[in-house]
Amino acid sequence: MKKRAFYVTQLKRATHMLFFKHHRKPGVKGWELRKRLGSDYLKILALLNRYLEKLDLQVKSVSAEEVSAENPTKAQLDKDRFYVTLRGTLSPKEVKMMGWRIDDIAGLAIVIATIVARQGKASRDEVEELLRIKLPGWRVGYNVDRYIRAGYIDQDEKGQLYIDWRTRAEIDEKTLVNLIVAT
Repeated sequence: MKKRAFYVTQLKRATHMLFFKHHRKPGVKGWELRKRLGSDYLKILALLNRYLEKLDLQVKSVSAEEVSAENPTKAQLDKDRFYVTLRGTLSPKEVKMMGWRIDDIAGLAIVIATIVARQGKASRDEVEELLRIKLPGWRVGYNVDRYIRAGYIDQDEKGQLYIDWRTRAEIDEKTLVNLIVAT
């Protein structure tokens, strides 16, 4: 009985940490979970994942590196960001509830597809030129900056754009590219 009460308390803590934004970026680093929940935090996250399955949600681990390891070490897990995301896909009505306009989401799809097509990097000028074809010119720079702030893409000091942690967490890049090619 005592063990069950412990796990219930830990599940509540994990839920609070994952659902409520503590920092600029949503989600929680692995070391923060280990500090608050203990060394068996992965077991607690697996339990939470089973509960979230009923709500079509999942706890996803996003590696700090570009490619996540198959059997990550404790040090790698400490750097990973754990994040709650949808298990399935969004319907068009649910996309509207995100607070983004449909053309903003289409622009994000263009940016991600362009970066993926260029083997993971594309110049900001090239991406903005493509967006100007579909979006009004005044929105292009604003949208790219918005995608960067939201964590979908990142920019280095040379003006190269690349996929960031949130794209790896929320978007299946291969499916996106296949959908774009099929249309």
